[in-house]
Amino acid sequence: MNKRLLVTGAILGMLSIILGAFGAHGLKALITESSIQTFETGVRYQMYHAFLLLIVGGTGFVSFKAKKAIYYLVLVGVIFFSGSIYGLATNALTSFDFKVIGFVTPIGGLLLILAWGLMVANLIKNKSKIDVN
Repeated sequence: MNKRLLVTGAILGMLSIILGAFGAHGLKALITESSIQTFETGVRYQMYHAFLLLIVGGTGFVSFKAKKAIYYLVLVGVIFFSGSIYGLATNALTSFDFKVIGFVTPIGGLLLILAWGLMVANLIKNKSKIDVN
């Protein structure tokens, strides 16, 4: 599970950089400044959660069961949250109206919040002494 978390985190991070560059350079002449800012929000949250997967995959303070749940919550959460934001931001460029699926954005956000909450609860519940020194 650790390898899967680390690989997925690295892939999400790499895709964040690619999408961020695409948004900053490739979309600049195609969509409004407001839509670019919206697109960047999706990129930023994707990167935050790439880091979360890297942290969870690299720690022994979170149980296997919690790691598995966090993995799926983050993966689906990023797809729903950031993915729908990418679609909504570039809505003017496609024939599909992404506003129809805009309801998944808050569902994705909730899944991401649950992932962080599960990590916090698991760290608190962990009997190991966590020493930062």
